[in-house]
Amino acid sequence: MTVRTRFAPSPTGYLHIGGARTALFSWAYARKHGGTFILRIEDTDVERSTPEAVQAILDGMNWLDLNYDEGPFYQMQRMPRYKEVIQQMLDAGQAYLCYTAPEELDALREAQRARGEKPRYDGRWRPESGKTLPAIPADVKPVVRFKNPVGGVVGWKDLVKGHIEFSNAELDDLIIARSDGTPTYNFCVVVDDWDMGITQVIRGDDHVNNTPRQINILKALGASVPQYAHLSMILGDDGTKLSKRHGAVSVMQYDEDGYLPEAVINYLARLGWSHGDDEVFSVEQFCQWFDLDHITPSAAQFNTEKLKWLNNHYIKQMDNAVLAGKVHPRLVQRGVSLTAQPALEAVVGLYKERVNTLNELADEAEVFYVDIVPDAELLATHLTDEARAALRTLAEKLADVAWETAAIGAAIKEVIAQHGLKMPKLAMPLRVMLVGQTHTPSVDAVVTLFPRETVLARIHKYL
Repeated sequence: MTVRTRFAPSPTGYLHIGGARTALFSWAYARKHGGTFILRIEDTDVERSTPEAVQAILDGMNWLDLNYDEGPFYQMQRMPRYKEVIQQMLDAGQAYLCYTAPEELDALREAQRARGEKPRYDGRWRPESGKTLPAIPADVKPVVRFKNPVGGVVGWKDLVKGHIEFSNAELDDLIIARSDGTPTYNFCVVVDDWDMGITQVIRGDDHVNNTPRQINILKALGASVPQYAHLSMILGDDGTKLSKRHGAVSVMQYDEDGYLPEAVINYLARLGWSHGDDEVFSVEQFCQWFDLDHITPSAAQFNTEKLKWLNNHYIKQMDNAVLAGKVHPRLVQRGVSLTAQPALEAVVGLYKERVNTLNELADEAEVFYVDIVPDAELLATHLTDEARAALRTLAEKLADVAWETAAIGAAIKEVIAQHGLKMPKLAMPLRVMLVGQTHTPSVDAVVTLFPRETVLARIHKYL
């Protein structure tokens, strides 16, 4: 049997971390087994679904490089198919028209709650042998309800949570079409999974309670029942439900914040799944290793520091030219005009070990292309009289030295030896003059990145 998985987001908001992990696991399972991965947009909530949200989902999938083999399919474009199946079920006696008015249902539920019972539809319009149905009211448009089995249980072996079962007595007759004729979510999902031949449904565990109803409808239709794998929720750093303050933002926000998609993918893969002690691995390795047996049924916990650590790893491993290509548009967006010197490739190569995000790398690179004004107090702290004298000597040497790190480093060492100084006494004010900071990579490497005339001009300007 060919594996066919799907990711079926609702376009009522952005693609967030939980949805992205579901998409990743569904995608990886299909890739591992040489199967097909399908993207389906569940847009039947017309009031809340927006074109912007659809685009955000497509953008997020594209950024993470979770390429789908079929789709995107849109439920709103499949309405004729849903209505066709509903009519077939009505004709076969698997569904029926229910004329219970909304106020009747409210009164029914209120009475059930008062008796301490679970609120549920009482089947008053369900046709049964020998049962007399009420007279059809003239002023009520009917809904369509599925005739759920009355006795027994419905269960499945969940590929993450193990065996789960529900008593059919706990499940009332689900509405599968509203009074205006539009099909409901649980029904559309069933028809889609049936028509698309889905073999494994990998989704969040907020759908566990939907599953028994969907299985019963599939069985009524004579359709094969897919395997189900329900992923536990993701908690924030503090162990509470994931919220915007600790990561539950749009996947594209991670792009804006300077994270690399490969780092986000690597991090998502470890949220609730593991392969021994491996922390860092490629997408190719993940697809080879991935299985559903090693997904933990307990909640995963988001760790921002771990994500930063992974992002730092991928930045350090990235080719300098490729990295420069990712930093360049971030500088342009800030209005920074990049000159020929220094080469951005050289700048990111020097600083990439020190940053966690592309935005931090852009912060470090920006000072090489703008006229900075050092903080007066910081400069005054480090620009002592002995430092001024040493810097004058250094400026004379830098006017003639070969413009390369080794030669510049040798000149700096000669000057501090000549003036009897420790390295920081000269390096600190020089750093502040050039980049406005006291902490940088090796000062000779930083000096080398600037054109000679820029370095000399900055030194003379503040002496």
